[in-house]
Amino acid sequence: MFRRITSRLVKGINKSTIDAAHIVEVRDRLNRMSRFLKHAFGVSVDATTVNGLYAEWLRPKAAPDDKVLLYLHGGAYLIGSCDTHRQLVSHIARAAGINALVPDYRLAPEHRFPAAVEDAVGVYRSLLADGFKPGDIVIAGDSAGGGLTVATLLSLRHSGVPMPAAAVLLSPFLDVTASGESATTRADQDPWFDAADLAVVADNYCTDPVELKNPLVSPVFANVAGLPPTFIQVGDDEILLSDATRFAALMEKAGLEVQLEIWPEMWHVFQLLVGKMPESRKAIKKIGAYIRERMKSVEPLEA
Repeated sequence: MFRRITSRLVKGINKSTIDAAHIVEVRDRLNRMSRFLKHAFGVSVDATTVNGLYAEWLRPKAAPDDKVLLYLHGGAYLIGSCDTHRQLVSHIARAAGINALVPDYRLAPEHRFPAAVEDAVGVYRSLLADGFKPGDIVIAGDSAGGGLTVATLLSLRHSGVPMPAAAVLLSPFLDVTASGESATTRADQDPWFDAADLAVVADNYCTDPVELKNPLVSPVFANVAGLPPTFIQVGDDEILLSDATRFAALMEKAGLEVQLEIWPEMWHVFQLLVGKMPESRKAIKKIGAYIRERMKSVEPLEA
């Protein structure tokens, strides 16, 4: 049901007459409905402020205090919040046995590129300032949050800030230009989006069309040298499939460690349906295992 509701709301912003007031209305409706979603059992929710942003700590029982998953929520850079992603991230945190921090970064069109990137970089720097070691941090995100994850890593690399232990990308939105072949080949299979939807995102996220190929907006055009090991999950039925496969190919060509999982007959961020679909639960268990492997000493919360 949540997927159907979310799909209708997302479609609701894809209008030629779109304005900021309409997007705010969509956000509010989605956040209200998201309150009915339950976070994972055994995971506490603690509100906080990080780098001037509202954020939430999702803390599994007995999780170590010195390791953290920084999770950047999806929502096309226009919608999404701690409310919409609390359930998903709490299950990932539980599977990984690690505390997760979810910031409410600034959204477009009120705050266009590069506001979200600046916020995410600022949160990562805040974690370092609080004493977390880079090797004890994993950055993850879904959809636009996946693109924001890579943009954050690129910005950190450019500034000479040490990389985290790893990155996890779920159905990452890595090409705002929609130039990947799956935008066409998966158009009839994707139950969520079509290429025209991505143009709406681009118009609202970027002030100047020249920015669309900026690697911090569309990381498929980036030099990926120096990025950390990365784990990617994507559905075979989504128009963003090529975003994931092209980015994985870039990392492989650069000699970087990357694991790409293409899930048959799955759609965009299918992991959101944890508790409703066995595929979602299985995918989250694999994410948790990957994070634990990178963190070495972390153990999952017992079922």
